[in-house]
Amino acid sequence: MTNKTTSTVAVIDYGMGNLHSVAKALEHAADDTTKVIVTSDPALIDAADRVLLPGVGAIRDCVGEMHKQGLVPTIRKAMREKPFLAICVGIQSLMSHSEENKGVDCLGHFDGNALFFGENHKDNAGQKLKVPHMGWNQVNQTIDHPLWKDIDSGARFYFVHSYFVVPEHASEVAGTCEYGHEFCVALARDNVFAVQFHPEKSHKDGLQLYKNFIHWDGKP
Repeated sequence: MTNKTTSTVAVIDYGMGNLHSVAKALEHAADDTTKVIVTSDPALIDAADRVLLPGVGAIRDCVGEMHKQGLVPTIRKAMREKPFLAICVGIQSLMSHSEENKGVDCLGHFDGNALFFGENHKDNAGQKLKVPHMGWNQVNQTIDHPLWKDIDSGARFYFVHSYFVVPEHASEVAGTCEYGHEFCVALARDNVFAVQFHPEKSHKDGLQLYKNFIHWDGKP
């Protein structure tokens, strides 16, 4: 009997993420050749074939815990070497800076900032919009990418956020959304992909994105 090759997806546990639901969604999207682990152990993260960086809450706390637990070098190494997916506040943590919490320096993988929608955020008709941006919204794909495989452009994903990323390089934008104005909700460069929405709360298209990640070789 031939043993099946097992690949590992490491979900980074730095104390700031919806880890249980993310891991369960990944397991649901995976086949029996994929093992999903939730870990803060740099050795296990280094040994994994793919790495997922979750994030919820305030950016100051997220980035602070990454540094406090000594995980930043491990995260940077993973972004250099293997398929890497950041979700939710994870995408904001990869920017140069966020204006949340009176300004926070982030990991700087993508040049650009995370900005606040504003207390008086309005739509094109001048109607006030609620902040945070919460609920389902359409994501328009701006590039062809393996993580968009079998997901229609315009598919709806679930969001909960008050800050949005503004990258300096338009070529790195992989998806956009409309909420008062168009803004970036997905970034891609080489083996790193990042999204603002919650795939684990986004039903079949969210599970498809996780499935695509599990099978992604890290090539654009």
